[in-house]
Amino acid sequence: MDLVQVILFLIVALVVGGIGFAAGYVMQQNFASAQLKARQVQVEAKNAEAEARAKDIILKAKDEAIKVRDEAENENKKKRVDLQREDERLRHRRESIDRRQEMLEQREKKFDKKEKDLDRIRESLESASAKQLAELQRISGLSTEDAKAILLQQVEKETRQDSARLIREIEQQAREEGERRAREIITTAIERVSSDQVAETTVALVPLPNDEMKGRIIGRQGRNIRAIEIATGVDLVVDDTPEAVILSSHNPVRREVARLALNKLITDGRIHPGRIEKIVEKAEEEVNAAILEAGEQAALEVGITGLHPEIIKLLGQLKYRTSYGQNVLAHVVETAHLAGIIASELKADVYVAKAGALLHDIGKAVTHEVGGAHALIGADYARKYGVPEAVANIIASHHGEEEGHSLEAVLVVAADAISGARPGARRESLEQYLKRVEALETMANAFTGVQQSYAIQAGREIRIIVKPEEIDDLGAINLCKQIARKVEDNLEYPGQIKVTVIRETRSIEYAK
Repeated sequence: MDLVQVILFLIVALVVGGIGFAAGYVMQQNFASAQLKARQVQVEAKNAEAEARAKDIILKAKDEAIKVRDEAENENKKKRVDLQREDERLRHRRESIDRRQEMLEQREKKFDKKEKDLDRIRESLESASAKQLAELQRISGLSTEDAKAILLQQVEKETRQDSARLIREIEQQAREEGERRAREIITTAIERVSSDQVAETTVALVPLPNDEMKGRIIGRQGRNIRAIEIATGVDLVVDDTPEAVILSSHNPVRREVARLALNKLITDGRIHPGRIEKIVEKAEEEVNAAILEAGEQAALEVGITGLHPEIIKLLGQLKYRTSYGQNVLAHVVETAHLAGIIASELKADVYVAKAGALLHDIGKAVTHEVGGAHALIGADYARKYGVPEAVANIIASHHGEEEGHSLEAVLVVAADAISGARPGARRESLEQYLKRVEALETMANAFTGVQQSYAIQAGREIRIIVKPEEIDDLGAINLCKQIARKVEDNLEYPGQIKVTVIRETRSIEYAK
């Protein structure tokens, strides 16, 4: 390569290099300017974004402020409405109070007027009453005392009505309170004492092997029958009854002696006065021994000890006594068991209750010898032979002849009623039953205002239908008590009788 070419190449290279340098410089300046512009754009973009965010924040703040303001306005509106309602309610209340005040004032004025009117009426009534009293005294000739008696009768009638109402309320409360407990105690007592059948009644009929024996009993000119009657104190009735004679005596022990002796004589076949006396003495010994054994057995069964031999003897004699077909000894033993059970339930003295129940009917053993009520007779015998006074009081009070002084006395009365009133305990003849029922109805019909009466439940309940136009509800209560009291005072009956008074008003109309 020649020099010219080299120089040209160098020049060209320099030119190209200068141009490149210049281009590079220009490009560097342009790049720096572009970066600056880019930075300016970025700054401007950030400022715009911040401004946009600021606007958003401001808008949100404005929205929130508007929302808070709306809520506050709504709350204020509600409060204003509530205040208006409260104000309206208070206004109505004030108006109501004003109206009531006016009404009270008017009522007070009316009351004042009525009080004055009542004062005038009272004065006029007093004046009229005085005039009426004077006129009544003039017309009827009644004195002041007689007029007072009439007024007292009117007051007594009103008082009776008030007392009947009060008695009914008290009885209802007492019945509701005590019925459950009483039923429980009595049911327990009855369940624990089982005696389904009544003991046999005393036999007063002596069977004979044949009718020829009647002649032998009578004897020549009646000497044998007279000897038997004198030795035993019993009447022998020899009638047309085939193959039997009847023993008649109010003394059940003598009747038993006569029955036993006559059976021995009939069995032995040797009947004459000398033999009769020996057989009767032997029969008396056997009966006395049986009496003592029965009394001791009864006391032992009940658990009563330390009784006097005479009391034991009286108790044993009850073996030969009956009451409405119920053997009295079996009855007192049963009553003692019942009284003991009830006393134990009520925390009372069981021994006193049992002793009083066991001995409450000992007076029946001597009623044919001593006059008076068997309860008082039994109490006298008990006191005579050292029975404690508490027991003697139970004996005397079990039918109301004396006042009972203890809870045990009341329990014995209840046990006595339970033993006598249970089904199958007592029997009575058809004639006695009809008489008792008829007497019960007649007694009820005798009261004023009674329309009709019916004895039901085998004479253990009487139902009385009264005239409603003559007897009111309170009068029905008084009538029921009066009839029950009259039945208690005038009739003898086993157990108790329920008195029911029925008052009803009927209205009848026919649709045509």
